[in-house]
Amino acid sequence: MHPYFVDAFLALRNVMRQKRRSLVAISAVCFGVVALMLAGGFIEWIFQAMREDTIHSHLGHAQIVRPGYLDSGMADPFAFLLPDAPDERKAIETLPHVRSVAPRLSFSGLISHGDSTISFVADGVDPERETLLSRTLLISKGEGLSSGDPQGIIVGEGLAANLGVTVGDRVVLLANTASGGINAVDARVRGLFSTVTKAYDDSALRLPLPVAQQLLRVAGAHRWLVLLDDTAYTERLVGELRQRLAQRKLEVVPWTQLADFYNKTVDLFSKQVGVMKFIIAVIIVLSISNTLMMSVMERTSEIGTAMALGYDQKAILRLFVSEAALLGFFGGVLGVVVGVILALVISAIGIPMPPPPGMARGFTGEIHLTGRLIFDALTLAFGTTLVASVYPARKASQLEIVNALRRSR
Repeated sequence: MHPYFVDAFLALRNVMRQKRRSLVAISAVCFGVVALMLAGGFIEWIFQAMREDTIHSHLGHAQIVRPGYLDSGMADPFAFLLPDAPDERKAIETLPHVRSVAPRLSFSGLISHGDSTISFVADGVDPERETLLSRTLLISKGEGLSSGDPQGIIVGEGLAANLGVTVGDRVVLLANTASGGINAVDARVRGLFSTVTKAYDDSALRLPLPVAQQLLRVAGAHRWLVLLDDTAYTERLVGELRQRLAQRKLEVVPWTQLADFYNKTVDLFSKQVGVMKFIIAVIIVLSISNTLMMSVMERTSEIGTAMALGYDQKAILRLFVSEAALLGFFGGVLGVVVGVILALVISAIGIPMPPPPGMARGFTGEIHLTGRLIFDALTLAFGTTLVASVYPARKASQLEIVNALRRSR
C-alpha cells in the first residue's frame, strides 16, 4: 500500500481508539463550524435583504443620468434634465433581463393645507413602472398612484401627520420653476405610504410625472432607473448600456456606486465576521492541539517502538498530521450538516428583529447559507486542525528512541 494510505488507515484507527477524546475534539470543531454558519448566514441574509430593499426603493439596478448630475445636480437640477424619450426607454426595456425603465423627476418645495405649510422632497414618477420598482414602499392607507387620477398624490405617513392631512384632503404644492419663478398646483391626497426609513416618510411625497413636469414647467426627467430580473446581471447590463449610450453622452451608474450606507454596512459586518472567524480558529487550534499533545504523552512508548521498527521522523509527523486532518474533516462535515438543519429550522420559524436606528419598522430575519460560506466553514475547520497539529506532531517526531522506550517501563 502507498505510505499515505497506510498513514490514513493508522490515523483513523487511532482516532477511533481514543473515542472520548476524539469526540470532544470533533465536537469543538463542529461547534465552531455551526457558529460560523449561523452567524455568517444571518449576516448574509441581512446583506441580501438590504441589497434588494435598496434597489427596490431608491436606486434601481442602474441609473442613467447626465454627466455630473450626481455631483452637482442638487445645486442646479434643471441643468441636468434628460430628454423625454419614451421610445428610447422602451428600446432599453427590450434588452435581456431588463424588466422596466422608470423615469424620475426629483425636486423640493412647499405643501400647504389650511393654515399649515411644510417643506417636502418629491419624486415625479411613472405610476405603472414604479409599482415594480418601489417594492418596499407600502401603502398604509388609501391607494397608490394611478395614471387615471393625474391629480392624486401619495404622502409619507410622517409628513401627513405633521401637515394634518389624510386620504381625500386637498393640498397645494408650490415649487420653483426652471425659469426662476414660483408655480403651484392643486392635488388630492390619494394615499399614505411608509418605507423602511422614517426620516424619508417624514418629508417625502410622490406624484405622477406629468403633474411634476407641469409644476416645474419642464419636460423630461432627472434619472432613468433600470430594473432587472436578477441583480447578478447588473455589471453586464451597465457595460452594454455604456456602449449603447456613449454617443448620447449619458452616464450609466450601477447601484453599488450609489448605495453608500449599504457599502459601509457590508464593510463593517465583514470585519466582524473576520473577527469571529479568528476567535473560532483559536478555539479549534487550542482544542485540537490539547487533544494531540495528550495523545503524544500517552503514546510516547508506542512512538518509540514505531521508530525502533523503522519509522522515521517524517512518518511520525505525517501520522499525527493525518489524525488532525481526520478530526477536522469529521468535525467540519458534521458541523455543516448540523448547521444546514438548524438554518432551515430557524429560517422557518423566523428571527423577530426590532426596528434598527432610523428605520420605521422591524423585520423577521432568516439564515441564508451560500456555497462560499459553507466552503469557508469547511476550510476553517480543516485548516485550523492542520495548524494545531504542527507542534504536537513535531514534538512526537523529535522524541529519542531510547527515552521513548524507557517510558514504557
